[in-house]
Amino acid sequence: MIIEVEKLRKEFNGIVAVDSISFSVERGEIFGFLGPNGAGKTTTINMLTTLIRPTSGTARIAGYDIVQQPEQVRRRIGLVPQEVVLEGDLTARENLVFHGMLYGLSRQQVESRIPELLAIVELEERADSKVKTFSGGMKRRLELVKVLIHEPEVIFLDEPTVGLDPQTRRRIWEYIRTLNTEKGVTVFLTTHYMEEAEQLCDRVCIIDHGRILDIDPPERLKHKVGEGEIVEIELTARCEEFVKELEEAGLRVKSARGCRVSVVAERSEKVLAEVFSLAQKLGTSISSISVREPTLEDVFIHYTGRSIRDEQGGDTRIKQIARRLKH
Repeated sequence: MIIEVEKLRKEFNGIVAVDSISFSVERGEIFGFLGPNGAGKTTTINMLTTLIRPTSGTARIAGYDIVQQPEQVRRRIGLVPQEVVLEGDLTARENLVFHGMLYGLSRQQVESRIPELLAIVELEERADSKVKTFSGGMKRRLELVKVLIHEPEVIFLDEPTVGLDPQTRRRIWEYIRTLNTEKGVTVFLTTHYMEEAEQLCDRVCIIDHGRILDIDPPERLKHKVGEGEIVEIELTARCEEFVKELEEAGLRVKSARGCRVSVVAERSEKVLAEVFSLAQKLGTSISSISVREPTLEDVFIHYTGRSIRDEQGGDTRIKQIARRLKH
């Protein structure tokens, strides 16, 4: 195992941000931390990358203790934080040289690696352009390879595609896969995007309120929910009565928000027949209906009773911590 974490805990003025978590990551794996804002994802990365000290517990990266041997850990890791950290008045090449020299590499060593790294993210033609002329997606791509200049064994990506448009996000996914397969680096990824976790990760750790709820490959997590298919219905009227009728008919209503209703179906054709029959009975119309496979969103709801999207409007726990630190 290249990352070993045991009972890692972090408190801020008595508020628990990470609650005694334990897990391990295999060398060469893309490992995902999936959870809403305030779940403890960034705090965990900050501890593993030696930016903050844990309150208790231990963790080792490539065999080195994050508290006792921080310098050894830093030599073996790279970090892409949520915020872009590049010098806008420097060119892409100059940014890479500057970053490499911070790690004690000679200019010659850095220069020899730059063409390959920029080629990975399709920026070789912009090597001598100032970074302030780059788009947000281009800056993120440069950040991805900047952390490889000293050839780390593990890279930590904290919400690497947040704020990017869907097309750019998918290109970033391709680059991350390339870094993992061609450069052989282990990737530790935090995200609140379900699709991102499903597309990229060999295993996903679901975390909420600082606690790990489960760890497994995405498909196995979805299988654990054991829900079969999900029938999603949108009605035009008499929604509450419709939901009550569904439940009285023995159907499992997964969620009901206004006139949007989701029903669990082992056999979707049987559920569909029942749905249309009940709608006709109540004299209401179905404006849309669809059948889909379970997703990691369904897994999250299964464990927490709410959607991960419900948490994206505000980071309540971190706001609480910030208030406490001010006083």
